[in-house]
Amino acid sequence: MAVDYTVIVVYLAGMLAMGWWGMRRARSKSEFLVAGRRLGPAMYSGTMAAIVLGGASTIGGVGLGYQYGLSGAWMVFTIGLGLLALSVFFSARIARLKVYTVSEMLDLRYGGGRAGVISGVVMWAYTLMLAVTSTIAYATIFDVLLDMNRTLAIVLGGSIVVAYSTLGGMWSITLTDMVQFVVKTIGVLLLLLPIAVVKAGGFGAMRDELPTSYFDPLGIGGETIFTYVLIYTFGMLIGQDIWQRVFTARSDRTAKWGGTVAGSYCLAYALAGAVIGTAAKVLYPDLSSADDAFATIVKDELPIGVRGLVLAAALAAVMSTSSGALIACATVANNDIWARLRGTAAGAGSGDEVRDNRRFILVMGIAVIGTAVAIDNVVEALTVAYNLLVGGLLVPILGGLLWKRGTVHGALASVVVGGGSVIGLMATYGILANEPVYYGLSASLVAYVAVSLATPPADAAVLAAWRERLAGHAPELTEQQLRTATTSS
Repeated sequence: MAVDYTVIVVYLAGMLAMGWWGMRRARSKSEFLVAGRRLGPAMYSGTMAAIVLGGASTIGGVGLGYQYGLSGAWMVFTIGLGLLALSVFFSARIARLKVYTVSEMLDLRYGGGRAGVISGVVMWAYTLMLAVTSTIAYATIFDVLLDMNRTLAIVLGGSIVVAYSTLGGMWSITLTDMVQFVVKTIGVLLLLLPIAVVKAGGFGAMRDELPTSYFDPLGIGGETIFTYVLIYTFGMLIGQDIWQRVFTARSDRTAKWGGTVAGSYCLAYALAGAVIGTAAKVLYPDLSSADDAFATIVKDELPIGVRGLVLAAALAAVMSTSSGALIACATVANNDIWARLRGTAAGAGSGDEVRDNRRFILVMGIAVIGTAVAIDNVVEALTVAYNLLVGGLLVPILGGLLWKRGTVHGALASVVVGGGSVIGLMATYGILANEPVYYGLSASLVAYVAVSLATPPADAAVLAAWRERLAGHAPELTEQQLRTATTSS
């Protein structure tokens, strides 16, 4: 085990070192929050794949494979489909907006108003819970590695992410994500996948040992697949954590094709996780929890050294999603909520902006760690986050991008009705039920269309400025210009 410990310690020390290096590059708000909007195709693809493939995709994906077989790939597969849809159809337009948050996009499209404020609160809740669920996963990994107490494991893993994210912002996160992408690729795809299949006796032996349903591509159930599409595919289209990575792209072409490569990688990763889980079912048919499959096969089947690298891959998966959600949470909290409450720009100058955003990452990081220690049910927390995101924000965001007749009043009604319906229906049907997101999304759509048609169209000057931004003809607004424009609308 000493070799495994050494691999993990070197990896964690490397993450902190990159955070320190990133701090030297983050001299302005743009550098700190979106890496100066100058990532090339290779780095953009790697970091985008890293952020969407977190602990749920790795540990949870293997668990679904253990429970359902190859059809367990559908959860991660729908994440990949969402990233592909975002990259092909929307990423170029999003990158040209030159904003920092989804709420700023809503302000530009609808001409300001309370829709942006409320959407900021919803997005903040989503990114907070996403960061919390990622942080909880440290307990599983450190339990396998060190038999560590749950609270200590969460504090240790969370503190490292908070440290390097606070130091260098998006530059540190980008550099660490690239390393994490490489580590995940080697650890999961190139090592754990073939070793698991060989240990299980090969695909022929797996077919002989398991029911035929384990090899049915739709075995998990049509309703479950539809729910995954609704939550994860659509969630990829509108999440602040994903958009903030789109904002880092050097050009429209980088955002489109780099994201397409990342989405395709996600599809392969989805299948790999399901196959590993299926192999684990052959080797350990009576595990008490499907989510233990990843930890068990790593702990019992991998040789020394390889085990440490694969555990580092699991850590990489968790850290990439956790850091991406953390900086998204802090960005929304500072720029969309705190600055609006103060009625001022988020910082007087570039140095102040970096300092203020760094402070918000630290504060939000402490909040994330504290919440992660207090919450036990990861699935429920993640479900609440995605239900609020899709039910409350999908319609006004996509409506703003696709339908010129949408109005600020329609957007506000959509957020309030959709978000309120989701919350009420979760209380009625239960957090894990499918009805809240089904009915909440429908109510949001009806409210958006009805209220938009019943109210005057958006101001012609607002739409003209919006079209200029989408075309990439307008320069990036400063925080003060954006705040002045939205408050005067």
